[in-house]
Amino acid sequence: MHRARISISILLAPLLYVVGVLANQGSAADVSALNQKVGRANNESLLWGPYKPNLYFGVRPRLPNSLSAGLMWSKVEDYNSVQRNLRHTCEQNEGMAGYGWDEYDIRKGGRETIHDAGNTLDLTIDFVKVPGGQHGGNWAARIKGVPREEGSDEQITTVVFYATLEGLGNIGVATDSDGRGFEGDVKFTGNTLDLGDFSLDVTAGPETNEHPFYDHPSYEDKPLDRSIVSIILFSQLKSQVEGYVEKYGQTNPPPPAQVFTIKNEPGDGNVHLVEKVFKGPFEFDILFSSGSSPAPMTSETLTKEIESASLSFNQRFDQILSPKTPFDSPKYSEFSKAMFSNLVGGIGFFHGTDVVDRSAAPEYEEENEGFWEETAEAKARAQPVLEGPKDLFTCVPSRTFFPRGFLWDEGFHLIPIVEWDMDLALEIVKSWLNLMDEDGWIAREQILGAEARSKVPPEFMVQYPHYANPPTLFIILEAFIDKLKDQQPRSEEMVERIRSAHLDNPELADAYLRSIYPLLKRHYFWYRKTQKGNVKGYDRQVFSTKEGYRWRGRSVQHILTSGLDDYPRAQPPHPDELHVDLISWMGMMTRSLRRIAEVLSETEDVEEFKSYEVAIGHNIDDLHWDDPAQTYCDATIDEYEEDIHVCHKGYISIFPFLTGMVGPESPRLKPILDLINDPEELWSDYGVRSLSKKDEFYGTDENYWRSPVWVNINHLVLKNLYNIATTAGPHQEQAQDMYSRLRRNLVENVFREWKRTGFAWEQYNPETGQGQRTQHFTGWTSLVVKMMSMPDLPAGKKTAHDEL
Repeated sequence: MHRARISISILLAPLLYVVGVLANQGSAADVSALNQKVGRANNESLLWGPYKPNLYFGVRPRLPNSLSAGLMWSKVEDYNSVQRNLRHTCEQNEGMAGYGWDEYDIRKGGRETIHDAGNTLDLTIDFVKVPGGQHGGNWAARIKGVPREEGSDEQITTVVFYATLEGLGNIGVATDSDGRGFEGDVKFTGNTLDLGDFSLDVTAGPETNEHPFYDHPSYEDKPLDRSIVSIILFSQLKSQVEGYVEKYGQTNPPPPAQVFTIKNEPGDGNVHLVEKVFKGPFEFDILFSSGSSPAPMTSETLTKEIESASLSFNQRFDQILSPKTPFDSPKYSEFSKAMFSNLVGGIGFFHGTDVVDRSAAPEYEEENEGFWEETAEAKARAQPVLEGPKDLFTCVPSRTFFPRGFLWDEGFHLIPIVEWDMDLALEIVKSWLNLMDEDGWIAREQILGAEARSKVPPEFMVQYPHYANPPTLFIILEAFIDKLKDQQPRSEEMVERIRSAHLDNPELADAYLRSIYPLLKRHYFWYRKTQKGNVKGYDRQVFSTKEGYRWRGRSVQHILTSGLDDYPRAQPPHPDELHVDLISWMGMMTRSLRRIAEVLSETEDVEEFKSYEVAIGHNIDDLHWDDPAQTYCDATIDEYEEDIHVCHKGYISIFPFLTGMVGPESPRLKPILDLINDPEELWSDYGVRSLSKKDEFYGTDENYWRSPVWVNINHLVLKNLYNIATTAGPHQEQAQDMYSRLRRNLVENVFREWKRTGFAWEQYNPETGQGQRTQHFTGWTSLVVKMMSMPDLPAGKKTAHDEL
């Protein structure tokens, strides 16, 4: 009879997936009840998922101190291969030919493929969720492995599936072992307060699974066709290797696959491992059943749900995000689906403490010349504290290098998600806002818990309550307002959908905005207070003496808080310099708040924000427009105590355009378009460069934001070109041409590099188009999904405005 080895008990937690039909609403009580119902349905349909994106496959619920599970594997060809090639956490340059989600819907499941060149193995992992019961229903995963072409059909692979349990609860082995392993399936049962009773079955898999057999004395002690359950992986292996050496001697050791199979020692504990050893292709299932679900999860159900999830995903994607001309072909559709699936498959739930410097040292005001030296000294003597624990539900920029939350990345991440699942986007926005402290500060980098801190260098660990970051979440809130404005009236027959409940129900939209509005205002006024600049001094001639801004956290070479780390700025830094990108963000933020206040009929706030918006618009020109250079520039103070501009043409100098502060009729628009369009300045065949080729700092030092093409900023360029191209005005035709060419250049290059390397990248070389820096950067680089789904506007094509 077929046997498979299991090593320590694995617990997968129950998944919650509830799809509810919402009731009509009228009174305040009805709205409250509906809001609660939608909240429950959202929470339950999103409870379980691969929310440990730092792992190749890691499952957990959106619950602190609960159950989590993961997968490890390695080819076993010699005595060094396991430690050398054991896969677990996603790592840069680890011998992968590519990996990620080909299809993934966070509410239903999907398929991840892993092309492990180093282990000559291709893995396919199907993950699905099935609703039902009071604890979110069931979930399951099917693990398939196939040796790669360069491998061997008889290669030996060890696969370890594990589960851990934090907090109160229990996990136990429900099946019996004969002392050497488990024959057939292995069942675990458990219970926690949040998850209730549950069971987890790890199947033996089909009869086609093969297991190694060796003609060696040790084989009688530990056959390799069983499941083995144990508690600690490498400590077990170490003691086992020592025992083999003592028993058989160094000249006659057991085969490697035998040595690296853990002892069968099931028992109580909060960490359980299940190890299986296969020869050639293999397959097995992980089946999680909630005790309150109508029926247990089975392999037969899993097969049906895999097909259903794939069909549902593809139909929905083709309706909502299908690539448009010239990308309406199967190869771009496959690419777009993979990029989007990796974005959503990179959503994680994080829980834990973070490290914060609450010293409020006076040097942090950065008021003196040489302030960067004073702040460095203050940081050195500060004693940061652990705060929290806190929770965050967020996308991550990269599963390999940045598996945590970043404030300014998140607004870009959510742009495609808004189209797919508005309720999900709003859930994530609210999760971020709930991190806000009483002053209105949100840490720009969320490093929650010891696991997250293990991936972060010490110099980036501490968060400072006077440091800001671009407020990109307001981009999503503006998109929400736009969709509410454009939403068609509901028909009586419309079934309200969990993904768009806040669009289908104006009352829910109103309730959501009212719930976050105080937080948004607090956040906004924190920026106005902590990032204000000196406008009154140095004879600066301006419309308003209050609207000028400066990023805190500057060093000589960097302003990490701006997001554009090493982009050239004034040298040396000055405490009264002003930054054009920050005032542009403040203009966008103000406009967003004004529009939200209008929706909520907060008339006094509308007038207040409108006055700020007008003043900021004037001051962008008064403080930052440089007539001789015909561009926007940072402002600083020279050695003669005079206000001057520091002009480095690039992303910084087009920020008023990027944030929508420069419209179709602006006299500044033409020079901006010409700058972007000039191949000797910013234009390249692969996207818009971060810095002009003519700048003295182009491509120098770290060259992080000093030449490469970044997809997030290019998306802002493309979006605003589209707005100009579809609005009657003097520069409409130029914008149409630039929009069409830029869209093609960006998408084709990211696609080409994805096909060539197997990955999306953090940035792209402006001279060659090659992907650079962080591998598997499926955060804001996934904006190509949105770009492909945007309308095509070939040069010279008439728009609706032209026809009128």
